[in-house]
Amino acid sequence: MKAILHVDKEWGIGKSNSLMFSIPADMKFFRETTTGNIVVMGSNTLKSFPGGNPLKNRTNIVLYPDGEDRDDCKIVRSLDELLSEISKYDSDKVFVIGGAMMYKTLLPYCSEVLVTKVDAVGGADAFFENLDKNSNFKLVYESEPQETNGYTIKFTTYKNLSVRTI
Repeated sequence: MKAILHVDKEWGIGKSNSLMFSIPADMKFFRETTTGNIVVMGSNTLKSFPGGNPLKNRTNIVLYPDGEDRDDCKIVRSLDELLSEISKYDSDKVFVIGGAMMYKTLLPYCSEVLVTKVDAVGGADAFFENLDKNSNFKLVYESEPQETNGYTIKFTTYKNLSVRTI
């Protein structure tokens, strides 16, 4: 399993249950990376999408303890049920996409974390663990900086040196 996200200079990931930045290059990377695969999220992330609808062309698994069953995504009620559902898929095709609590809970199970770093401060109220300060993670890839929509970004990949198995 992998995690995919963007962070600001303070490892902030969101503000008021929304993205802090509109970055077309990051959205394109996210779309190309996750399309045709499995995305795992919490209920607030699902609610943050237009119309509260799941992402198209992906299998959406949502941890939603008190949510109703839906035909357009797989609703699971507990962490145990979530881990059981995730284990049915090829781990290289599973991407954790938010929110903060889901990232925190599933980070130990992620073999890689794909982080788009934005050289700005977004006033976040939700944060991701600073992987540069976590000895279990190693930066294995960093792109050249690029400008997009007024922001400088870098695409990075962190490898988990001690992945917990499901």
